[in-house]
Amino acid sequence: MDLTATYLGLQLRNPLIASPSPLSRTVAGVRRLTEAGVGAVVLPSLFEEDILEAERREGMLLDQGADVFPEALSYFPETAAPASSPEAYLRLIERAARAVEVPVLASLNAANAEGWAGLARAMGEAGAAAIELNFYQLPADPEVTSADVEDRLLEALQAARAAARVPVAVKLVPYFSSLGEMATRLDRAGADGLILFNRWLQPEIDFETGRALPGIGLSVPMDGRLPRVWIALLRGRVRASLAGSSGVESAQDLVRYLLAGADAVMTTSALLRHGPDHARSLLEGLQGWMAGHGLERMQDFRARAATPGRPAELRSTYVEALRLANSQDRGPW
Repeated sequence: MDLTATYLGLQLRNPLIASPSPLSRTVAGVRRLTEAGVGAVVLPSLFEEDILEAERREGMLLDQGADVFPEALSYFPETAAPASSPEAYLRLIERAARAVEVPVLASLNAANAEGWAGLARAMGEAGAAAIELNFYQLPADPEVTSADVEDRLLEALQAARAAARVPVAVKLVPYFSSLGEMATRLDRAGADGLILFNRWLQPEIDFETGRALPGIGLSVPMDGRLPRVWIALLRGRVRASLAGSSGVESAQDLVRYLLAGADAVMTTSALLRHGPDHARSLLEGLQGWMAGHGLERMQDFRARAATPGRPAELRSTYVEALRLANSQDRGPW
């Protein structure tokens, strides 16, 4: 059985990708994920805040009259590069790419386009097989228009795409006025792939203090429904590769994404819950399903791909689902 998949123009041994998490923040972690069978690994994001901190440290060295070379940092331990600095991140890319035989992808997480071009180029030169743009910005300012948000994302993509010599994918959130139109604009602007979806990490309110508490929750299978619908809607309408993200807990979830038309499927939460070796179970389940349904290779999923229908049909499906739920004894809930 052939599980070989193509994503961003890269040949993967299978379509399962370990997306950014603490599991891939070290070379040993990347190696363990690949030994468990994943087809590619995305390193944890380098954050815009890390870049700004690096610039602050460099400014401190210049103010103290030191040449900014790696050797100089040892004389200023209080300003030495932290593990999440751009320098350390590039070293991680270089070492991880040499340590494993599957593609290692880098990730940039920022709110602005400034500085993305240089870093995108450096990541590719360090050995990243591709770059994932994780554009995380909450448009909470009522003076910022939706067009401003979209234009900023397109500018970031174009800057990174012009500089990088490797494929560039964009990790999207679903909260656009017209997600389909935004996806096609990114596709026309040169995105090699679209990853559906990035998750907003909403804070919680401490009911004792009234303060907002940062937090993160692992995804659950239900979270996969929305990205699968959009993957099915965009399949055949964009040139870019389509990757599913969120809600991959079992082999059934992996299969559902492939049936929706995903070129690759990303998982983090399940690997954090069950350990990297859970990837092996996901792939074994995929092979078992394919064997039971007469599929020999990834391309065979195209003939089985689900079709969500036209917008009017989606509306009628929604109405029918509510009617069916209300016809049950316990009502829709």
